[in-house]
Amino acid sequence: MYDPTTVETIQGSVISVDTFTPMLGMRGGVHLSVETEAGVVSVHLGPSWYLDEQEMQITEGDNIEVTGSKVTFSGEPVIIAATVRNGDRVLTLRDENGVPMWQGWNRQQP
Repeated sequence: MYDPTTVETIQGSVISVDTFTPMLGMRGGVHLSVETEAGVVSVHLGPSWYLDEQEMQITEGDNIEVTGSKVTFSGEPVIIAATVRNGDRVLTLRDENGVPMWQGWNRQQP
């Protein structure tokens, strides 16, 4: 789904942080709505279990910069985030080809 040819960077304020199920049978993912100068942008971050393990948390009201691939998901434009900058911290979620950092990550299933 990630397309390296459609990478862009947005800046804005987080107006919501939600968990969603991307496809039947998949675990919950984290979704942001970000208010930018151009309007509200939907951003898909990654699986909630992975984000819960990261040192950087993203909350409503945070001013962030997101770099990722703009794609169509369920008929709507979204950005699949590769990196998120929140102040002086950077959360890397995918490499330049869109390969998730959690791919092959050793974790225990609950």
